[in-house]
Amino acid sequence: MDIRTGTGLDFHRLIDDEARPLLIGGVEIPGKRALLGHSDADVLLHALADAILGASGHSDIGIYFSDKDQANKNLDSSVILKKSLALMSERGYRLSNADITLIGEEPRIAPHREKILERLADLLAIAQDRIGLKATTTEKMGALGRSEGVGCLATVLIQKD
Repeated sequence: MDIRTGTGLDFHRLIDDEARPLLIGGVEIPGKRALLGHSDADVLLHALADAILGASGHSDIGIYFSDKDQANKNLDSSVILKKSLALMSERGYRLSNADITLIGEEPRIAPHREKILERLADLLAIAQDRIGLKATTTEKMGALGRSEGVGCLATVLIQKD
């Protein structure tokens, strides 16, 4: 059995923009703030896609979805995740589990945790109990502690049978 791990890390700036949706894990979080990015800026899906790409020996999402390409403007990040899963699958791997940590003072994740887990299980085609989803703060330290942005760290295990 060939087993590999991958890690993805992403950050996006929080902005005040009621017109732009704040997406975390493919779920819209209501409020007046949003994440800034060329795509829809879903920090969780970006970190997860990079973890999958890295584990399967591919480059990062910027290679496949450049922020210089207007075709990627406001792109739904589930497209990025699905592409990473397809590239992984082409090499004969399947996702075993994912462990994800969101980092920041806001938004509060607890009220949305179950919806995010449901969406991730659907996107990843794995059971919810194979997805760890946690959130932490930086205890008000640094840019994330000042609510200037959100970070996400994702780790995956993939295997080839």
